[in-house]
Amino acid sequence: LTISSLKVLTIKMKDTVKNHAPEEAAPKESAGKFGYGKGKTLIAAFVDPAYSWPPADGQGKNAIELQATAELLNDGEEDDNDESTTNSEREAMKMPDKPPSLRKHGIFSCCRSADLHAVSEYEQKKKQVIASRKEYKARKKSLTREKRRKNRLKNVPEGILVYSLDTTTHTIELISEPSNNTNLDTLVRSIVVASSSPSNDSSRRGIDIIGVDGRKTTFVACEQRTSISWMEAIDLMLVNNQNGEKKLLEKQNSRALALESLNQAERDQFESQYLSLAAYSNKLIRAGAIPGQKGKGSGDGGIYYSVNFQSDEGDVYEEEALESIAKRRAVIKDSWDFYRMICSLLRDRRKYDEVFRKMELDPVYAYLNSMTGLNDPVEDGTEGIEKEIGQKERKEHRKLSRTLVAEALVKQAEAALPSLVEICKALAGSLGMEEVGVGPIKDPQAAIRKADKKYKGDLYKVTDYCRALVVVKDFPSLLALLELARDSFGPLIRRVKLSTLKADNKSLQGGYRDCKINLELKDHICEIQVHLWSMWTICGIDGFRHYRHCLEYSTDTFVDPFDALEGLDRKTMAELIVMAEEAIAETPLEKLEWYQEKIILDYFAEVGLFIKHGLNEWAELTLRTLIKLRCESADIGPDHHETYVLNRYLEQVLRQLGKEKEASVVAKDILRAEKLRKSEKETAERSMWNQLLCSPSNAYEMIADPNKQEREEEEKIRKEVKASKRQWRKIRQERFSFLDSAQAQQGASR
Repeated sequence: LTISSLKVLTIKMKDTVKNHAPEEAAPKESAGKFGYGKGKTLIAAFVDPAYSWPPADGQGKNAIELQATAELLNDGEEDDNDESTTNSEREAMKMPDKPPSLRKHGIFSCCRSADLHAVSEYEQKKKQVIASRKEYKARKKSLTREKRRKNRLKNVPEGILVYSLDTTTHTIELISEPSNNTNLDTLVRSIVVASSSPSNDSSRRGIDIIGVDGRKTTFVACEQRTSISWMEAIDLMLVNNQNGEKKLLEKQNSRALALESLNQAERDQFESQYLSLAAYSNKLIRAGAIPGQKGKGSGDGGIYYSVNFQSDEGDVYEEEALESIAKRRAVIKDSWDFYRMICSLLRDRRKYDEVFRKMELDPVYAYLNSMTGLNDPVEDGTEGIEKEIGQKERKEHRKLSRTLVAEALVKQAEAALPSLVEICKALAGSLGMEEVGVGPIKDPQAAIRKADKKYKGDLYKVTDYCRALVVVKDFPSLLALLELARDSFGPLIRRVKLSTLKADNKSLQGGYRDCKINLELKDHICEIQVHLWSMWTICGIDGFRHYRHCLEYSTDTFVDPFDALEGLDRKTMAELIVMAEEAIAETPLEKLEWYQEKIILDYFAEVGLFIKHGLNEWAELTLRTLIKLRCESADIGPDHHETYVLNRYLEQVLRQLGKEKEASVVAKDILRAEKLRKSEKETAERSMWNQLLCSPSNAYEMIADPNKQEREEEEKIRKEVKASKRQWRKIRQERFSFLDSAQAQQGASR
């Protein structure tokens, strides 16, 4: 059965996550206020509405870091002799003395009943002491954490309000003191949550909350990742609500309703694993332990971010889960990297397509498009066993293994390399190439792999053992190179491959298009790859890696990178968003600049997660910011194809949110961009016809037969090619006049 590449990608992401997910026992259930289990408590920093965030210089921007004292960050434990330890506790933790018989002879030497009774009593007391010590240790650790939490809240900087979310009681409660400028009349000290939704706050850090009493309020977090994790926690919490207003839940929180298909144990496990991952990720960001980050995360409010598990197992559960959390994070991180790579590949493919669309407007393109390559029958950019050229098979190769044949061909390539270098130098000197590179010689094993993949194992079909690349400025430069190659070393040329540059032919996988010239030097066929500068600048030397990945994952079979997320479960989607926030931790949305291409791609990939996860409000805010940045860029602007693509997604999101008027405005921008593209092509065609009309004889033909263009499409193409060729001759005279002297020298030599 043939499976679509998109489905393969989705299955790969699902299997990667599911097969490597650590097994965790479902949390124990015990009824809380809302018929829920023990639950969790989340603590995080939010912005006081009377202040701005981040605070301006001189207003305590780094105050949180300075107040993170050693006591706050210390995970040590209290000493057993601490004054809070009672005498009865010390007595209970005192290990009993060994019985005399056990001290003297050991346990296997005592046989009297009195001795056995003493040993049994000793073992029982020993177990009680061990249990008391364990209980004492857990209680002391809990007290220490509570003490640290209180110390942490003593000196909260101005403008920060620290809230806790108790998923057992569904309550958000203020646990820090108000700031000096806090409006006490509107300050939310406590609210029982009935529903929630992402806020339209431009910082993308807001959560709109509706309480069971009907109150509406917006909490704006200090960190993007805080708002996202709290939003997910509230969704998980609300779906367990047995006493809340069902109608309000259905109206305000459709995401939570999607969780109702899970049973209670599955939801508990979902919540535990998700919040553990979010808290663990935050600690890595705060510690500067994320690869690629220069230091600690930019948001100081993250120091308050914590998750407490209200579990009967206490600290033992947390310590045992730490390793599985780290393993799961590694698996989810791999899935995020894979999904982001798909977004990158399709983005670059769109760039290649747009560049080629503009290249087709070049006045000499029609002439190039009419040219026929040499030994180049392929029309879809690929080739296989039907390839018309190949290395010469020598008699001495017939008794050799495939590896030895490959090594022999490599030696031939090494002998031909100096001649190829001289030819590339001559071309570069004459045409002023943008970039030139030679080698390296293809490795024998790489040649075998290529032969197996493309030529059914035929090593002689591999013609790039000895290879070079040249980068030309534009189509006129390419035409000049082809003419110079024909006049300089025409008898050596075995193939000129132009198929991927033809308008009616497909590109290489991933959208790339180039020209290849194969020539025979020292009885070995070498290859010169001719790249066009506008294509080359998109990926540079990494263009081959782009091609290889696109070929491996067959990305040309689908258009939308967000479709790679189809079929992923809600839990995996939520955890991928955690990884997305790790990637952008150093650059909040409001600080993003137009030139930060890597981070812009991260935000774009996160938009897909938001759309698939039902967080359309945050998808809208992110898309509007990305569109604004693209419009600010001197290299892109409002009419660029990337801006066009972002507007298409924005229209989709706005319609999902029911914002039809705003969606119609965006649709007009999309239509304007499409009309602009069409007008560019029409302008280029008029320019070619103007060139044609410069000839009186051609003008007379059109007047005498005005319906010729409509009657004969072939005649129209012929005239376009003729006009294009005339334009090439003009450019050739202006830029490449030396070609005439080269032709004259060749004629004299004959």
